[in-house]
Amino acid sequence: MTTYLKFLSRCFRLSFVGDARYYAWMFALTVCVLLGINAYCKQLVYGLATTGMTDQVSWGFYIANFTFLVGMAAAAVMLVIPVYVYRNRELHDLVIFGELFAVAAIIMAMLFVTVDLGRPDRFHHLPLRFNFPSSMLTWDVLVLNGYLLLNLHICGYLVYCAYRRREPSKIFYIPFVFIAIVWAISIHTVTAFLYSGLGGRPFWNSAVIAPRFLASAFAAGPAFLILTLSVLRSFTTYEVSTKAFMTLRNIVTIALTINMFLLGSEAFTEFYTDSAHVASAKYLFVGLHGRSALVPWIWSAIALNTIALFLLYMPWSRRLPVLQVVSFMLIVGIWIEKGMGLIVPAFIPTPLGEIVEYLPTLNELLVTLGIWAFGLLIYTILVRVTVPVLAGQLTYDKRFAETKAELEAGLAVGAR
Repeated sequence: MTTYLKFLSRCFRLSFVGDARYYAWMFALTVCVLLGINAYCKQLVYGLATTGMTDQVSWGFYIANFTFLVGMAAAAVMLVIPVYVYRNRELHDLVIFGELFAVAAIIMAMLFVTVDLGRPDRFHHLPLRFNFPSSMLTWDVLVLNGYLLLNLHICGYLVYCAYRRREPSKIFYIPFVFIAIVWAISIHTVTAFLYSGLGGRPFWNSAVIAPRFLASAFAAGPAFLILTLSVLRSFTTYEVSTKAFMTLRNIVTIALTINMFLLGSEAFTEFYTDSAHVASAKYLFVGLHGRSALVPWIWSAIALNTIALFLLYMPWSRRLPVLQVVSFMLIVGIWIEKGMGLIVPAFIPTPLGEIVEYLPTLNELLVTLGIWAFGLLIYTILVRVTVPVLAGQLTYDKRFAETKAELEAGLAVGAR
């Protein structure tokens, strides 16, 4: 226990050490977090009236980000599967970065749910009144918290073993890795069922919502890891092989192809059948009765994803700078498509036929900025601590510890 506490202490001190770029990045994130806290304090005082949400559109920017981040957290499994199922050694040392991002993404997702509550002080009513197993919201609470604990255990154990320079015991983490694979798929599937199970929102009543969620997550998550590993390769001594980037590129290409196919299938079903429930889809893609706030956004998302997919199939994307641009494009495209493009249209028009458009307020944007900055702050600290441990620069010196213990024991005897 003493060694473990010493390890935590050294990691804590290391998180404050870096070059000028590290300090500038951390300072910028801290400023954004403080702006978000200030904006949320206003929301606590004045309520959800500070947001753009209304009685007609009761889910907005917060839930859109929550949906996107749950998928990003689930995408950690796309590194775990090649390594532990197909034994891909190129990604073995990189799995930890996917798991660390899953921790940060789940924390952000939970924060977005918290700020979406009009009365967060009454949150205790939720666990006290669990309607299990019929409530999908209860399932969502369980799978998100369970996935967070799984990733904390896997990351913490592997990093601590690397610090002690000893081989991890497979019995302490391999079973949890395979549980996490199933759990990662379940967290996004449960989130999809939370939407598609709402009969009063026909826009979500589709069987492809769950597979589309997973496909988009398995494209955006590895794309974010490509950007993360690019930063590590450029600004640290940590070595990331080109083959690892190409493996991630292949995963992104397949997942984005499936996502675009499912999106096209859903659009075909809505418009070709011209059912009574096509109004929400019309509002999203072409506008409805002169209201078209989301039309430029969804077509921008489709354009970004289409261009990214085209480039991924071209040999140009084997060059890292091009792959970085493609990754950024598809992350933005999927965020728009899966966030605002999925959540808001389901509320327009209302069951009474009202068309009330939604636009996030400045206060809402600042709260969102603060949560994203906090999540990136956590992820930056976790990566900052993990890289020196994996590189062997921060390790436990057993001989030094034994010498120090003997010296302390000798001093204690001399004092007597």
